[in-house]
Amino acid sequence: MTIGRDQLRTAQRERILDAARFLFASRGFDAVAMSDVAERAGVARATVFNHFGSKHALVEAITASVFDYYAVMLDHALADEGSATPALVRALFEQMGAGIEQFHGFYREVFREIMKIQVGIEEGSAAAHAAERTQERLTCLLARGQQRGELSRDFSAADLESAFTSLANGTIDRWLYEDASSSLRERMRTAAEIFLGPVASKASLAMPAPAMAFPPEPIPNPSAIRFRRARHRRTR
Repeated sequence: MTIGRDQLRTAQRERILDAARFLFASRGFDAVAMSDVAERAGVARATVFNHFGSKHALVEAITASVFDYYAVMLDHALADEGSATPALVRALFEQMGAGIEQFHGFYREVFREIMKIQVGIEEGSAAAHAAERTQERLTCLLARGQQRGELSRDFSAADLESAFTSLANGTIDRWLYEDASSSLRERMRTAAEIFLGPVASKASLAMPAPAMAFPPEPIPNPSAIRFRRARHRRTR
């Protein structure tokens, strides 16, 4: 079967992103040049620039992919009509903590870019639009909880979204840059209870957590990257 030009270009772009994710996680943004990304991806340096006009554009694309993953998590939560909202909130906090803890090096580098977007420094970018989509989904989830009587209506859904995001980001930021001596997953569980305490109904708090099947993290391990590069060489 012949692979079309668009499919080849898409696969090439993903190899470049995979290589950049790994290099940024292992070396840090500042220490990685576009030529390093090209070498690891098995393409010419010009090809990297053809897909991403600058290193900033490459970082932005990676940041957008993190927000896109978060949006998928929220879509899974919104699709779960049976679980109480507090249980879904707990699952979201815990899943974020588990994923970031597993890929500590990657998120240590990319999280500052995420924060720039969320405080409005990087407006109008693809990553900023991806962040807006996650904000909309989270607001919808919390508004649904209010409609069900599971969350207090003393606050607007937008205010609840802001509190959720601020608490989650603050917990992650402290763990990444100040004190990683204990499990982020456990800290995020505590943060979820702090968020839910003033706003969740007692009845909904007692409901069991859902068995949510979140998608895998969008950050490939080194062996996966090497496998993709080898496969590409065999097919050229």
